[in-house]
Parts: sequence; C-alpha cells; structure tokens
Amino acid sequence: MRIVIIGGVAAGPKAAARARRLMPDAEITIIERGKMISYAGCGMPYYVSGQIRDFKQLFSTSYGVVRDEHYFQDEKGVRVLTRTEATAIDREKKEVAVTNLENGEKYTIPYDKLVLATGASPFSPPVPGLELKGVHRLNHPDDAQKIAAAAADAGDAVVIGAGLIGLEAADALLKRKLFVSVVELQDQILPGMLDPDLAALLSYRLEEEGVEFHLGRKVLRLEGDETGHVTRVVTDQGDLDAEMVIVAVGVRPNVELARGAGLTIGETGAIAVNEYLQTSDPEIFAIGDCVENRHLISGRKVYVPLASTANRQGRVAGDNLAGRKSMFKGVLGTSAMKMISWNVARTGLGEVQARALGYDVLTAINSNHDRTHYYPGHDNLIIKLIVEKGSRKVLGVQGIGPGEVVKRVDVAAAALNFGATVDDLADLDLGYAPPFNTPIDPLHHTANIARNKLDGVAVTISARDLHDKLAGDEDFVLLDVRTPDQFKYRHIEDPRGMLVTLGELRRRLAEVPRDKEIITLCALGVRSYEAQRILDGAGFKDVKFLEGGLQGWPYDLE
Repeated sequence: MRIVIIGGVAAGPKAAARARRLMPDAEITIIERGKMISYAGCGMPYYVSGQIRDFKQLFSTSYGVVRDEHYFQDEKGVRVLTRTEATAIDREKKEVAVTNLENGEKYTIPYDKLVLATGASPFSPPVPGLELKGVHRLNHPDDAQKIAAAAADAGDAVVIGAGLIGLEAADALLKRKLFVSVVELQDQILPGMLDPDLAALLSYRLEEEGVEFHLGRKVLRLEGDETGHVTRVVTDQGDLDAEMVIVAVGVRPNVELARGAGLTIGETGAIAVNEYLQTSDPEIFAIGDCVENRHLISGRKVYVPLASTANRQGRVAGDNLAGRKSMFKGVLGTSAMKMISWNVARTGLGEVQARALGYDVLTAINSNHDRTHYYPGHDNLIIKLIVEKGSRKVLGVQGIGPGEVVKRVDVAAAALNFGATVDDLADLDLGYAPPFNTPIDPLHHTANIARNKLDGVAVTISARDLHDKLAGDEDFVLLDVRTPDQFKYRHIEDPRGMLVTLGELRRRLAEVPRDKEIITLCALGVRSYEAQRILDGAGFKDVKFLEGGLQGWPYDLE
C-alpha cells in the first residue's frame, strides 16, 4: 500500500502515525511545503507571550525529541519531504506532481491512497499598507518568532480582528507589557464563538484588565514612516498609533489542489467529504482545516477549523486507509480559549445561530462560583444554556469567567453528542468535592434555571433589556435585595431603585408598590429569584428578576 499525505502539520502526521500502527508494511510519504512539521500551532501565542521559552517545545514530543524528518523516519517509519510542494494530482495515473522548493526539481510520486491535509491560510483583507514592516500574522512558527522579537522593542500594538486568534495574540502582547488595541469590524468580540450578550460582558471585563477594544470599526489603511515601518492604523472612526500590527481576520481553506483535481468543493468553500472522510474520489481522503463538516445539532454543513477536529480526523482517516471503515460523525464546534484571567468556551449552537436556523429558543444565564464559596481560590463563572422550547433539547452551551468554565462546557459537549434534553443535563451524576465544584454543579444550576423558565416558575429580564428600560421614563421598581454593605459597594443608580434585603422582604411587603412592574436584582441572581417567588406568592402580578445578576451586568455601576 502506497499512501501519500499532502500536509504535515496536524491532521496529516496523525493520519500517518495511525496508518503506520495498523499497516506495518505500508509505504507512507508526507509532503510538506514548509520547513517545519508536526508543530503545535495552538501553542504559538504562548511562545509570543514568553510563557513558553524554548521554541523547540512547539515541535517536540513530550519526551523531548524534535518531531522532524528523522523522527518520523526513525520512530514512525514515515518518509517526510519538507520544502516540497504538491502542485497537481493526476487521479487517473494516481500520481502527485511535486516541486522541490529548494532546488526547483520537479517529479511525481505514485499513490494507492491519497490524503489531503492542506490546511488553511490566513485571509488578507483588501487594506493598503499590509506590506509595511512591523505588520505580522500568527499562522506559522516563523511568525511567532518574528512577533516575539518585534514585541521586545514595541510599545503600542494593534490587533486587527477580535476572533479567537486575534484575542490570543492580544493576550500574548499584553503579557509582553505592550499597550494593545483590538479593532473589529463587527460590533462584538469573538463573533464566531459567543453570543452578543456574553461577548459584551467579556469585552467589558477585559477592558477593565487593560485591553482596549474598538468594535464596529472598519480598517481603511495602514500608514508608515519614511523607513517603511508601520506607525498608524487608520479606521473609519479615527486613527490608532501602532509600532506593530497583527492581522488576524480569519482563515480560508486551502482547496486549490483539490479543485484542480476535479474534487467536489462543498457549500462552505471547503472540500466536501463523506462520513469516512472520503472526497468525491473514494481513493482520496481529506482531513483537517481544508474540509467542511456536518454540525451534529443542525445537520448543516459548517466550516469550523480546529486543531482538535484535525487530530481526531487524522485518526479516523488512518483507520480508513487500513480498511477499517471508521466514521467521523460531525462536530459541535466545541472550542476554548483564555485571555488575561478569563476563560472562554462554547459548544453546539449559539442563540443567534439557533434562531437563524428557525429553532424556537429559550436561554438561561447563570452566574455562579466554580467551587464552594468557602474553599480558597474559588472564582466566578457565567454559563449560558440554549434550549429548544418544545423538545427541551439542549442546543448549545457557552461560558466565560475566571473560574473553571471549560470543564462545564466539555460536560455539555458530551451531553449534546447524545442528544440530551435540559432535564437530562440536570440529571447528570457529576462528582463533587469542595476543591472542584459546588454540591449542585453550575451546569446543573443553569439547567434548573432553564427548566424553571420553561415551566413558568422563573420570569427573567436580560441585562440588555433592563439597561434599555433604565434609559427610558417607564415607571417600575428596581428592587435590590442585597445587603446594605453590598449595595454601597456597587449598585445601579436610578431613582426607581429600592433596597430591601431579602431577609426583610416578607416583613416589608407593604412598602413594595403592587401596581408597578417589579424587577428584582442581586449579585448572582439566586436571591433575586427567591424575591420573585416571594412576591409572586404574595399576589404581585408583574415580577421579574435580573438574569445573571450584577455579575453578568456589562455596564458601569456606581
């Protein structure tokens, strides 16, 4: 069996390693146009930040051996051709035409099975000035080295793009003590990862910690000095000083080779594959960032390039190269990141995505502690649950916070994979000990909020809707049920506000107007929900509580 794999970063080497374990006698060749292979692309921001000091760690094994051509030949029995570009595929002859980029030599490599792991390339926006010195992308290890070197002498940095790569790059520069501005065309950060409500809260909190966001701005051009070095980013709403710029506005799948071979390109613009990761030619597989996938919730085709997906697909392709008929069922788009002290994760559909697809959606937002309040080191997190009303099926989960968010989203991803309802989520038997979580896990709490809303027990108002209401002249009561000390520490300043501590509410019901809408609030939302139920039980007709509490309030407080 002659197996040729085009692409040597993540998915390709994984497929080669799996195929070799299953087929000791196969002839396996990896073609890679770059000079580095099997490197940890997701680790590059941490090299830029200085958290990873040894550059070789990005392409070394856990036991310290560099993953180069010799490693793959000696330990895997796989031939690797670096600085070699695959230029064409002849499907009839089953040959790949290649060019040695060092000496220009052209030749062909025959195959029995072919794997395309050609990855993706960063998108270059049509902005004048991208050629200036000091303008970088964070796509290859060489990029990380250049950015780290440039950051040592820079003061002001601008990151163009507030997606996952952009924010990770911004975080790395902040750790280098640079002043960082992030420019984003859309009106929120992480537009492909978070819904607007959590994105607004996250950007508010991150700005408190030192990053400056310029959202809803279009970059018009980059300007430089007489030496050709960037000095300024010009937007449609003003200029930003910049001694260095990182462009991170997304990636596009590398499909030119597949298109030239006549393979089917899917509706997302990536290579179309079946559940076995075969292209329209059954002898050719495609994996990683160059392919589209099926979303496990919507059933739609999606393009979600992630290292986790690439590695899982590499194993499936390795199985199928050996005739095992393994299936790759699809993706949930589960992803995670960290910026400054905040963790971010999501899985499944977001609220905006679900509504656009026609789902009848209910959401629940829960502010909570990640561990028991008395255990040292506990911290806050905010979880958002997206549920289909009729079926009560969980559609997605998002989470942000300095607390342990990723654990909860990973549990939710497992539940979504098996089609869980919100009731199933609440019934999960999760482990408990004070160092790890609360007796009722925050994910359970969020599911219970959703169930209470579905059953009409909990009636909420979102932070955005309350903020809009406060800006008007509508007559209502904003009932804060925290303690006086908590109120003094920070509160919403409004003449319609009223402070009645929860423990006193039953004795002071007569002071609360019955002819007005009542909106209760507290720090996390638990006490305000209790207050809503007390007022409901006392005959009040229009009572809501602020969902997520003041912990989820993305606006200024007094």
